[in-house]
Amino acid sequence: MAAAAMISPGKLRSDLYSSPSYHDSSDSETPLVISVLSSLIDRAVSRNERIAARSGSWTGGDKAQLAFDCCERPDMTVQSYLERISRYTRAGPSVYVIAYVYIDRFCQANPGFRICSRNVHRLLITTVMVASKYVEDLNYRNSHFARVGGLRTEEMNRLEMEFLFLMGFKLHVNVTVFESYCSHLEREVSIGGGYHIERALRCAEEIKLFKASCTTTHRQPRYNHHHTITAARITLL
Repeated sequence: MAAAAMISPGKLRSDLYSSPSYHDSSDSETPLVISVLSSLIDRAVSRNERIAARSGSWTGGDKAQLAFDCCERPDMTVQSYLERISRYTRAGPSVYVIAYVYIDRFCQANPGFRICSRNVHRLLITTVMVASKYVEDLNYRNSHFARVGGLRTEEMNRLEMEFLFLMGFKLHVNVTVFESYCSHLEREVSIGGGYHIERALRCAEEIKLFKASCTTTHRQPRYNHHHTITAARITLL
């Protein structure tokens, strides 16, 4: 959490309200919420794997577990993977909060599922992609997310469908839920460093008006083809 220790309330508020630029990715900064989210997920992975090691068993036959498991553990950390996703997809900071909501809902809807080093990367790229489609006005195609995540397009499509059905298509996140998860992230961060994640969303209409003001002079189709970012290739087996 060393990187997160430099977060100030004002800077994070500005970061969460910012709109990502699809034109100049090289100079963009990683959303500050990524440091907090990666720490939370790392702790969950470590906790689940300690429990599995003590019990000598894992819920290997669970449908959700099997859907997202890799054959081998990827050697990229959660922090690095989220930073890669941010760099090549330009997803706004609120996307990662929504992705966190989806991960929590997914685990609640599938009690046999446990986040571990074999499934965390696939779960992250899937939830970020779905959250981006829910939040953002502009999105890359599944094929781009697949390349960023180290998957084949067919595999990315399959994971999206598996996720949606296992979630029961419960994707709506209202303002109250969004702010409650911001509060949870704030508490987690405060325990570790004494700084705060301020509310990212005051009301849905305010965000819509903000986005409209940013895109009035630069209307583009929902899927961004003209400013494609070429991602260095990785592979999740």
